[in-house]
Amino acid sequence: MKRLFLLVSLLVLSKFSAQTWATEDQYIQRFAQYAVEEMEKYKIPASITLAQGLLETGGGQSRLAQEGKNHFGIKCKEDWSGKTMKHTDDAPNECFRVYDDPRQSYEDHSIFLSTRKYYTNLFNLDIKDYRAWAYGLKKAGYATNPRYASILIGKIERYKLYEFDNTSSKEVLYAVLRMYPDLKDDRAFMARLEPSKAGKKEPVTVSVPYKQTSYAQQQKRVERIKTKAEILNSILIKSHPNDGLKYIVIPEDTDVKYIANKFKVSESRLIKWNELEGTTLKKNDIVFLESKNSSGNTATYKAEPGEGMHDIAQKFGIKLHKLYAKNRMDEGQQCSAGQLIYLIDKKPRN
Repeated sequence: MKRLFLLVSLLVLSKFSAQTWATEDQYIQRFAQYAVEEMEKYKIPASITLAQGLLETGGGQSRLAQEGKNHFGIKCKEDWSGKTMKHTDDAPNECFRVYDDPRQSYEDHSIFLSTRKYYTNLFNLDIKDYRAWAYGLKKAGYATNPRYASILIGKIERYKLYEFDNTSSKEVLYAVLRMYPDLKDDRAFMARLEPSKAGKKEPVTVSVPYKQTSYAQQQKRVERIKTKAEILNSILIKSHPNDGLKYIVIPEDTDVKYIANKFKVSESRLIKWNELEGTTLKKNDIVFLESKNSSGNTATYKAEPGEGMHDIAQKFGIKLHKLYAKNRMDEGQQCSAGQLIYLIDKKPRN
């Protein structure tokens, strides 16, 4: 029993040591500087920006923050030409921006708020009135959660983030140190605060004996590439954001018959449920294992370049003929890049 407890403890410790930020406090210590710098440039309260970052990333632990350095869940949109990653949010495999540095994510968030017409009225508010900004963001439609404003305010007041609204970019680290006095014993933090007084570590020379290995031994160390059959066999059923519909994402090119046999569903049903014109399935295709819904889980969506109506129907779990009807389009007609597609309410008549 003791051995088992020790093993579990080691696994837990190794998991947390591998994380970049373990708590919301560490997130604040790391990114308060960026929030204040953005406040000085774009007149957005640092407390609001930091609280949004905390909420969007789960204290820095979200996949978008870890892998894409995207701290505000900003999607690709038609004007983005940088790196991208696929992530499930309102729909499977949505396109999100990937940044080289979190600082770029913070600035992109500022640009997003300051250039969108929906948020114009926010900039008439007092920059130190974080409550008005929180309710203003909710009113402008920044988030669908009805408690979004109160959640932001709760984080700001819990961590005293309003202190940063009264701080200049040159004083941020001192403000952090006042909030977290134990950091004075943190050599890395003090190096950021006073680089000249941080002291230098002498380089350590490590002697590693050279050992020649054969080509065969080297090959054993190379991770074996999975076969197509193994990849297809590892498909997992997922729960779609639209009412939990069961669906899968095809990892390699295959056909309907393979999927039908694997998940014990008839080929005819798969073809009907997914409005397929043939039996060939391509990598990254979304395939539903039950009938789709008549509406989406979000009101509207802007079509991305190269997307057709069937792609959008699959992305949001909507029956294709229902999607055409909501948008008063003829079946077979295709949308254009940037076109606003209605997923719930019917498009109003002119």
